[in-house]
Amino acid sequence: MAGCATGGGGKRGGVERRKFGATGMEVAVLGFGGAEIGYEQATPETVNQLLNAALDAGLNTIDTAECYRESEVLIGDAIAHRRRDFLLFTKCGHTAEAPAKGPDWTRDGVVKSVERSLARLRTDAVDLVLLHSCSLDELKKGECIAGLEDAKKQGKTRFIGYSGDGQAAKWAIESGRFDALETSINICDQQALNMTLPLARERNMGVIAKRPIANAVWRYDEKPTNAYHHEYFRRLQQLGYEFAAGDHRKELGPDGPAGIALRFTAMQPGVHVLIVGTTKPQRWSENAALLAAGPLDKKLYDSIRTRWFAIAGQDWVGQT
Repeated sequence: MAGCATGGGGKRGGVERRKFGATGMEVAVLGFGGAEIGYEQATPETVNQLLNAALDAGLNTIDTAECYRESEVLIGDAIAHRRRDFLLFTKCGHTAEAPAKGPDWTRDGVVKSVERSLARLRTDAVDLVLLHSCSLDELKKGECIAGLEDAKKQGKTRFIGYSGDGQAAKWAIESGRFDALETSINICDQQALNMTLPLARERNMGVIAKRPIANAVWRYDEKPTNAYHHEYFRRLQQLGYEFAAGDHRKELGPDGPAGIALRFTAMQPGVHVLIVGTTKPQRWSENAALLAAGPLDKKLYDSIRTRWFAIAGQDWVGQT
């Protein structure tokens, strides 16, 4: 059973809802990112609290992946009795059980990946399955796309998409074979704003913004230990945004760095849902309050874009 959120926008629980491209689905602009609960080994009790709090705050979209350790299992156990309350998105191609084997982008491998996700999520169908950052070469081979289309024809997913960045994302959009795109968009990662987002918007694709607050790297006084944060930390040092430097780093509310970063991503034309991961139930209402302040004023927004164009190097590509 898939989720049933459809409609034409508006607000529920204080969170804006947007039409997800041409799918007919209606998504809250804030979505639940499932990576953190997997990698941080959250307890079932914590995940239950998180999803209850998310629903109370007006969120209705969950984004996860098979390779996020036990994320799918935790989510499946938590929402099995209220599956229709959520739109459930997952990503395929990388296995959680045997990561040493690497991804499987064969036609049959993709279908089997989807089937494993359905079992782990305790559902007979999801609302969206995305190829999880396969390369441009794999996309061009076509087997992985054919596998995803097979899963759709078999009723295992309502819609299909591509999760990734740069030239691979551009090719995926232009192929016309996908309903949705998941890509990195934030104050430290703006390549998509010119390369792929306008194309996705022209084709009326649903767009999911991943890493929408640049991993909040302004929190760190020095290079973080987590390698996943290194590139954004390096970029932020060079971009030198005033709102994310010095004492401003500690400011809260919509005009602090988290509020500005979140609002920057949310106001991009063609973006429908921002995926944020957390293990803290109160984070949803806090983020909803940040977005309630609305888009950034033009002067601040333009300064962020201008700084990017002035500083970004050729190697500042979208971070997968």
